[in-house]
Amino acid sequence: MDEGADVPAEEEQDVSAEVRARVLASFGRQGLMAHLGARITRVAPGSVHIELPHRPELTQQNGYFHAGATSAVADSAGGYAALTLFPATADVLTVEYKINLLAPAVGDHLEAVGTVLRSGRTLTVCRLEVFGVRDAGRTLVAGGQQTLIRVEPPTA
Repeated sequence: MDEGADVPAEEEQDVSAEVRARVLASFGRQGLMAHLGARITRVAPGSVHIELPHRPELTQQNGYFHAGATSAVADSAGGYAALTLFPATADVLTVEYKINLLAPAVGDHLEAVGTVLRSGRTLTVCRLEVFGVRDAGRTLVAGGQQTLIRVEPPTA
């Protein structure tokens, strides 16, 4: 793993307006997230939350959120958590991720939380959690880990 800094525990920290704008602009270019109806609800240093409202189009045969939708928002939450710690010129790509589906994904919406565990010069590792949310209750429905690579966009 690349030499890097451990990320402080998530607290009531906030990112700069520039970082927030960069994350939201990148998220806005993701066709899949728009198609699913996902939205970012929190951006902090090394942490991003994404909400996915329940819709019949996102379910599997038993009415639970489909594992593909659950995995997609988890992957994006981790990627954007990493992006909050990268330089303004850098972008991010997922190298690999592993997700465990821990319970049926039910609720009014899912909340995916990506949290950077370690950010390096090249590789970053994130924890992925997805919660089913109904009223005030939250149930952990998926958990995993992800490795991302920092890339520089191609120059024109």
